[in-house]
Amino acid sequence: MYNFDEVIERRGTCSEKYDLAAKLGMPEDVIPFWVADMDFKSPPEVIDALAQRVQHGIFGYSNTLDDKYFNALSHWFTTRFDWQIRPEWLVNSPGVVFAICTAIRTLTKPGDSVLIQQPVYHPFERSVKLNDRHLVVNRLIYRDGRYHMNLDEFERQIAEEKVKLFILCNPHNPVGRIWTREELTAVGDICVRYGVYVISDEIHQDFVYPGYKHLVFASLKPEYADIAITCTAPSKTFNLPGLQASNIFIANEKIRRLFTEEMRKTGYSELNLMGIVACQAAYEHGAQWLDELIFYLSGNLALFRNFLKDELPVIRLVEPEGTYLVWLDFSAIGLSDREMEQFLVHNARIWLSPGTKFGLGGQGFQRFNIACPRSVLQQGLNRLKEALAQLQKGIFS
Repeated sequence: MYNFDEVIERRGTCSEKYDLAAKLGMPEDVIPFWVADMDFKSPPEVIDALAQRVQHGIFGYSNTLDDKYFNALSHWFTTRFDWQIRPEWLVNSPGVVFAICTAIRTLTKPGDSVLIQQPVYHPFERSVKLNDRHLVVNRLIYRDGRYHMNLDEFERQIAEEKVKLFILCNPHNPVGRIWTREELTAVGDICVRYGVYVISDEIHQDFVYPGYKHLVFASLKPEYADIAITCTAPSKTFNLPGLQASNIFIANEKIRRLFTEEMRKTGYSELNLMGIVACQAAYEHGAQWLDELIFYLSGNLALFRNFLKDELPVIRLVEPEGTYLVWLDFSAIGLSDREMEQFLVHNARIWLSPGTKFGLGGQGFQRFNIACPRSVLQQGLNRLKEALAQLQKGIFS
């Protein structure tokens, strides 16, 4: 029903994904597969709702005062994740990273230890350091082509470093893990035992491949809900990041009050009006669009997997369980991280996210966004194949 094969020109639209390349001196025809921003139009129901609101012609101060907004969220989380939310838990934020920074200041003091699991979404580290907290890295274990939590080290670091806050990436960006009930319960029980708060970034929760199920951390035990700030947004799911609307859920009344007070200190008070309209329309009408999108992305992933197997076995795919971001091991090629970055941009003319951005364990890896029309993905893979063939000739000639 929906045409995900349509190639849409995005250059010249204030698109960070596309228009930043020229400013960075990249080739004019470089194909961007880096930032987590899809090349698909948002659901038509969302576009129609925005157009209708534009036709109203008045864009005054806005707020999520209408029960319909919360009801749309509640229905989505109940049907998709069996998570019953309450209206009083909801705090609106312009974005998840904004909320993470706010939560860090709410739950910790300068100098306090905050733990993250690298390689992980790079704003986690930046948010900790910019707010003058002590960064503790619990490095994920890469074994047999799959990532695992180092639970023994996790508990040791929490105890020895006197960790006050853990930032959980669930599902995990960039390694693509959908954490199991056993894994989430293990870290949750440790955090409860040591009095550690949890920020759970669940922005990729809707992208789960067949055979896996996303579990909301705060839904697993009441004691987890009492220590958690759950960060969600429609932005990744429906390609709406430019509209700046996220939904943060905090069951603990004291934490919620302190979080809201900290957010007000920034001068922030109302959501973007268009973000409200788009979010409600997406959760009310976007289910079929999302289901078809995940089916399409599964096809893209199959293409990617088979191409590497048949044409580029030197590159190792870390099989994703969720997200539309593919984590690739380029280490067998033998280039340094800096050389690989330059090779991909200037020889293959594809722009990926270098693994070093994601911290410890990212060396030798690249992150590849497959949320694009299949023809574009095929073009990018062909360019990579051709460039590696030329590289091999240069090495062995």
